[in-house]
Amino acid sequence: MAERFRLTVAQLNPTVGDLAGNAQRAREAWQEARAAGAQMLALTEMFITGYQTQDLVRKPAFARAAMAAVEQLARDCAEGPAIGIGGPCLKDGRLYNAYYVLEGGKVVATVLKHHLPNTDVFDEKRIFTPSDVHGPYRVGPLRIGTPICEDSWHPDVCETLAETGAEILLVPNGSPYHREKLEVRINLMVARVVETGLPLVYLNMVGGQDDQVFDGASFVLNPGGHLMAQLPAFTEELRHIDFVLTDEGWRAEKGSFAPQPDLWEADYHAMVLSLRDYLAKSGFRKVLLGLSGGIDSAIVAAIASDAIGAENVRCVMLPSAYTSAHSLEDATLVARALGCRLDTVPISGPQAAVGEALAGLFAGTEADLTEENVQSRLRGLLLMALSNKFGEMLLTTGNKSEVAVGYCTIYGDMNGGYNPIKDMYKTRVFETCRWRNATHRPWMKGPAGEVIPARVIEKPPSAELRPDQRDDDSLPPYEVLDAILQGLVDREASMADLVAEGHDRDTVKKVERLLYLSEYKRFQSAPGTRLTARAFWLDRRYPIVNRWRDEG
Repeated sequence: MAERFRLTVAQLNPTVGDLAGNAQRAREAWQEARAAGAQMLALTEMFITGYQTQDLVRKPAFARAAMAAVEQLARDCAEGPAIGIGGPCLKDGRLYNAYYVLEGGKVVATVLKHHLPNTDVFDEKRIFTPSDVHGPYRVGPLRIGTPICEDSWHPDVCETLAETGAEILLVPNGSPYHREKLEVRINLMVARVVETGLPLVYLNMVGGQDDQVFDGASFVLNPGGHLMAQLPAFTEELRHIDFVLTDEGWRAEKGSFAPQPDLWEADYHAMVLSLRDYLAKSGFRKVLLGLSGGIDSAIVAAIASDAIGAENVRCVMLPSAYTSAHSLEDATLVARALGCRLDTVPISGPQAAVGEALAGLFAGTEADLTEENVQSRLRGLLLMALSNKFGEMLLTTGNKSEVAVGYCTIYGDMNGGYNPIKDMYKTRVFETCRWRNATHRPWMKGPAGEVIPARVIEKPPSAELRPDQRDDDSLPPYEVLDAILQGLVDREASMADLVAEGHDRDTVKKVERLLYLSEYKRFQSAPGTRLTARAFWLDRRYPIVNRWRDEG
């Protein structure tokens, strides 16, 4: 009878800083693995602390507490399968990103990460010390090599593990989502399998942490790059992977394949999950938002309803003298379709009071953007008052196009604790609304059907801060604006590049100027779901004061 090995992989959602809670999740997974006859339970990178910890893990007391939690977990789970779990390691005064192997009541192996990512959202070279490559460790009949996350993105670590006797590769990850990331991962892991001739288990965590969301989507490969199992995206799952010893070495047996979402569903699920976790992990159960009758607040209301249920979402309409009857009707239609509460708080009285208070100082001046911004700031003030009174987190609703060029009011409509559409350009918001109207999934807590009326999607966007105002009075049409922004922000394209692509030079110059001038607003903006590899905050870090302009 062929020799066999059962590995239980835990695609779970840890919480940063919750050492006791994360350890308890590990114990519960270990109990399931033991009941299933597994020889080992594998958890993800930095699972005991949650990920990313940023500078929290540099605090020695925290790192020591995490290591103590791992040692206690080993003692608690002495009789049964081994455990692989990620956590920090303080050694000889240096801090490492480690993967601990626990068996028989103690830590039997400590693998330290070799390649430390220092691109995109990662600053691991600032936080951790790189280590030499660790050889394989033995669990039962199997010699396992563990390249930790970034170690598997380079050929050298996996090749060294294969040369030193590894029989399978187990890759624990904290790999955050961005659009088309799964394809990148699979292609890289296929390369590692082809180079080493070893089976590979790619285990990724799931869940939201601040702006980042980890999408899971773990998978198993056999030599030749054959996909043998695929776990779902954005969902916690415990899966048993069976290996059998053949004449050609250890091979994974075929498992089940969870269907993977397309790019529209992946983005939407990322926004729902990141908002749900941001609220739950920071202690909020309810949200509120200003519902203007426009498309941005409508899609945020839908995301919030899908994340925590419409009964936990308060929508507030704050009309002024410039708010159209059409917008009032549209806000009512959206709230009714979603099943959310809708309150109306007119701002005409507060606006008049502010005008009276400033009348003496403003005497002899013409009304301008100042008065428009007063309206937005009054709305922000009233929404924050409701947030404070009822303990509901205020959501902001500015899309990436607006956030990029500063078409938003600091201390006004930028008020709030989280913005799920912060990394979604306006043109994609339109299509996402259409996608949500046509699609419903079991993980959505909001209702099925048309939750954003077609008239909300089709009407010309307007801030309604002056008579007959439209967004394209101040900005290029969104299809033009977004194409330019994708060049300037996502591709770091030059002025010459964009003009060569057919864009008007003066329009590009205007957009570039607005982009750079708005850096101070983004510096003070709420966090929001990262959907692309060039999200504002960690992916793209620019100085607030910056006089350089591209004159090419």
